[in-house]
Amino acid sequence: MLSLDHVVLAVADLDAAAERLLAEHGLASVPGGRHPAWGTGNRIVPLGETYIELLAVVDEDVADTNPVGSFLRRFVQGGDRWFAVSLSDDDLDATAARLGLDVVTGQRERPDGVIVRWRSCGFEDDPDRVARLPFFLEWDVPADLHPGRAAVDRPQRASGIGRLEMGDDGQLAPWLGDGGFDHLPIEVVVGAPGLRRVVLTTRDGGELPF
Repeated sequence: MLSLDHVVLAVADLDAAAERLLAEHGLASVPGGRHPAWGTGNRIVPLGETYIELLAVVDEDVADTNPVGSFLRRFVQGGDRWFAVSLSDDDLDATAARLGLDVVTGQRERPDGVIVRWRSCGFEDDPDRVARLPFFLEWDVPADLHPGRAAVDRPQRASGIGRLEMGDDGQLAPWLGDGGFDHLPIEVVVGAPGLRRVVLTTRDGGELPF
């Protein structure tokens, strides 16, 4: 079974993006950590079961030596923009086998020294595809260390992710396998493949699109 884990907002500057999301949308974030192999770092907007990840290049020399970092540098040249959708997968190895993908392990160290680990497929091998189709993730941490449950120092305006608006060229349903995206909060819209807009649910029962 697949479920929404998080969405990734590619940004040019982590601190500037965090300030903008707080000022414009009432979304507080916390430092996430760094991905040394990619030359990237992140911040987390925790939303309970899901979260928004702000992802930026923080070491250009390293970023230029690998597909993820170099793609991200090019991707944000026109400004901050939605980059990726991550789906939690309770049978990651079967999904990887079906799609001919390699399962890779990853980890990052939080500012408090806690190591967060995961397994994934469909991300590191082809960042260009990630910008069009979701990637798959399995956390290797206790439930309370899921990034969506991180503590923030102020109430969030949003309570979760209500739906994603994605462009599709016909590849999305086959990529996701049996059932396609019928059970996921994905609405197909006109436009190029990939994540076009995220609509959050608010604590007062409303919606917050951005």
